[in-house]
Amino acid sequence: MDVRIGSIEVGPGHPLLIIAGPCVIEDWDITYNTARALKELSVKLGFSLVFKSSFDKANRTSVDSFRGVGLEKGIAMLADIKKELSVPVLSDVHEADQCSPAGAVLDVLQIPAFLCRQTDLLVAAARTGKAVNIKKGQFVAPGDMKNAVKKVVDSGNKNVMLTERGTTFGYNNLVVDMRSLPIMRETGYPVIFDATHSVQLPGGGGDVSSGQRQFVPHLVRAAMAAGCDGVFMEVHPDPEHARSDGPNQVSLHQVEQLIDQILKVHQLVSTLPDLSLTGKGQPQSLAGRS
Repeated sequence: MDVRIGSIEVGPGHPLLIIAGPCVIEDWDITYNTARALKELSVKLGFSLVFKSSFDKANRTSVDSFRGVGLEKGIAMLADIKKELSVPVLSDVHEADQCSPAGAVLDVLQIPAFLCRQTDLLVAAARTGKAVNIKKGQFVAPGDMKNAVKKVVDSGNKNVMLTERGTTFGYNNLVVDMRSLPIMRETGYPVIFDATHSVQLPGGGGDVSSGQRQFVPHLVRAAMAAGCDGVFMEVHPDPEHARSDGPNQVSLHQVEQLIDQILKVHQLVSTLPDLSLTGKGQPQSLAGRS
């Protein structure tokens, strides 16, 4: 099923969706300048853009970590960016009572991975009428995400997307199983690949998370080949000094080349016939061979 975000349509046969922006709202200049650069790039390369930045990051590793500028100030900044640049905007919501004020501005409400089973949050996000992007929990089997989708759809909202961001086996690491993308696509709703959180090392810096951004191009090209409807990536003009998730954010100065590669792989894959290799066992010609 196609999802509508303002004038954007997401799903097979539509332009690739890129959800991008700094991990967290740090200040106006960083947020606006990144949004403007990404908007210009979307026009140049021809992809659909949703600008992303979080007004609050409630799941930081340390209680002392910077969380953002807060709901009221953050939503006001995103409203200004949306108006000035004519670009849809997305941010995380962590509590059910954030959904109504956030939904008055946001085009997409994002459910953090750790909260993907929180029924009250999913229902409140759904009732805003805005698109809902649910990140697959690091602890959830991809097939089980159908239950999160059902909570939103049964609340009267069919504008749902699912995002793959890796699976945890502990020890400060995440593993991406590319089978997750076609499995979640079986829900009938668009699937997004989170290229930057998938290379995160949760808690890998002791009291902060670390990351391996050098693997972003490899994973995102693989995800495009596996088949997905969009890419989520956190982009910052100076990742080394970002106040959240710097080690896995993509530099704004390198993002054009990366997106250009993503679009080329997506275009190639979209021309290939769908192969459904559902037969069980060996081909008859090989049966009985020793």
